[in-house]
Amino acid sequence: MSFDNETVTPFLKWAGGKRWALPAINNFIPRRFNRYFEPFLGGGSLFFSLNPSPAILSDINEELINFYQVLRDDYIGLEKLMKIHHKNHNSEYYYTIRATNFETSTDKAAKFLYLNRTCWNGLYRVNKAGQFNVPIGTKTKVFSDDDDFFGASKILSTAEIICSDFEKIIDTATAEDFIFIDPPYTVRHNNNNFIKYNKELFSWSDQVRLFESIKRAVYRKAYILLTNADHPSVVSLFSSLGRYISLSRHSVLSGKTEGRRRTTEALFIYNVHN
Repeated sequence: MSFDNETVTPFLKWAGGKRWALPAINNFIPRRFNRYFEPFLGGGSLFFSLNPSPAILSDINEELINFYQVLRDDYIGLEKLMKIHHKNHNSEYYYTIRATNFETSTDKAAKFLYLNRTCWNGLYRVNKAGQFNVPIGTKTKVFSDDDDFFGASKILSTAEIICSDFEKIIDTATAEDFIFIDPPYTVRHNNNNFIKYNKELFSWSDQVRLFESIKRAVYRKAYILLTNADHPSVVSLFSSLGRYISLSRHSVLSGKTEGRRRTTEALFIYNVHN
């Protein structure tokens, strides 16, 4: 494992992103580990803040993975296309781009980033046919002052970026590898309702499958941090293997129910003894 001092701001706004929780999560990152794994990549806020090498990054969302592969391999072409989208952006242009099926990986990646920046609330949602169907939002800024295409490409250059189900990726982690797991879930009223992710639901059976994957990795002596819904059913399932902490949206830690605020998320720590 190695770290580089260079970090970049994540490019994507992603539902359930953990940028807000990094100060708390950083307290439980193992001091030393071999490989870094992130099987639900999303916005990648922890990866970009750590800049670990080597890293195995994955997600089941093909468009998301294509974006990161292009950001790594053709950041110059991606940046050029984003400048074109920025120049042409308006409501009519948005819906034209949304309806266009591009052929090249770089065109697809630029479309993905453009829609993420300009759609309503940065939401990723597809219909039953797998087509992105989020309406235009109110933001008109296609470029961010924090965008660093070269820096992101450099950080991603030593990462393996894979489109895969989470179970296959977690099963490849071995002793002293570090896995950060952030599956899709809702936090509204801390109810056990799982959001639509790609074309299917991340259902309770997926949660059970995730638990079994984590259990195998724990027995292989991998280091694991898991964020999940702070709901009794989830806590009961995942806390049997390790330590449970409740995180509020203001990064306040509390192990007691009465100390939690209304909107909280669960953090589970396995094999990490910092």
